[in-house]
Amino acid sequence: MAVKKGEKVERGECEAESEEEDWELWTNPLEELGDMVDVFEASKLKGKTVLDVGTDCVKPLYIALKYEPHKIIGITLNKPRFAGNIAEDSSLLTKTEIHFYTCDFLDDDKLAKILKKVNIEGKFDFILVSKTLHHLRTGKCRASERGGEHKYRKDEKYCIYEFKKEEIFERFFQYGEKVIVYEWYDPNATDDDKVRGKGGHFTIAEWNEILTYLSTNYRVELFKPKRCHLTDKELGNAMEEIRLRDDICFCVEKT
Repeated sequence: MAVKKGEKVERGECEAESEEEDWELWTNPLEELGDMVDVFEASKLKGKTVLDVGTDCVKPLYIALKYEPHKIIGITLNKPRFAGNIAEDSSLLTKTEIHFYTCDFLDDDKLAKILKKVNIEGKFDFILVSKTLHHLRTGKCRASERGGEHKYRKDEKYCIYEFKKEEIFERFFQYGEKVIVYEWYDPNATDDDKVRGKGGHFTIAEWNEILTYLSTNYRVELFKPKRCHLTDKELGNAMEEIRLRDDICFCVEKT
């Protein structure tokens, strides 16, 4: 809620807004998980290990309660204040081990230390990337390709880096056997979590590039907006569906 200088705001109004934001911290992940039910059911997570990249620290608890994986390790650049409580108190509700760490997925050294600490040998069974893929942009700025004037600033507020799909998915498979991706996208919406050029929702053209590459080089099971094994033949139909939706969910593994 924006407050102008000199404007008074009732305490009750501020408290109500704060309570609503706190409530959404729990309800939004639950709603997103509802969109991922089919992929989780098909993946059979029980007894498996999961790396949650860009975790919100809430989904892991819900996943643990319903699907009973062995371990869920969540990494994020900004852990919410309640992350420690969930990791510690979750043992009262589930046998799944849940741990959260402040870590950049692109930081090999820190990741290696985390994996050693939580006794993960080899690869995770699954990597979960929920509403985080568009933050793993590492290439040159492509903001000007989206139309309009690209206003350069030192903080790169208006920059949107290129998504290097080959490098990022190769990195995923360095750490995991399968990758579950869930994304919400609206190129016209503001990405509030954007840091410098690492952010900005994917455009339809970018989704076409990403899915063309993945379907050519990996086995891809699409769960939303339609259920299908993604091949060159199915890609055209899938893209028509994707244009009409604002969310997508799919699972990738090596062939």
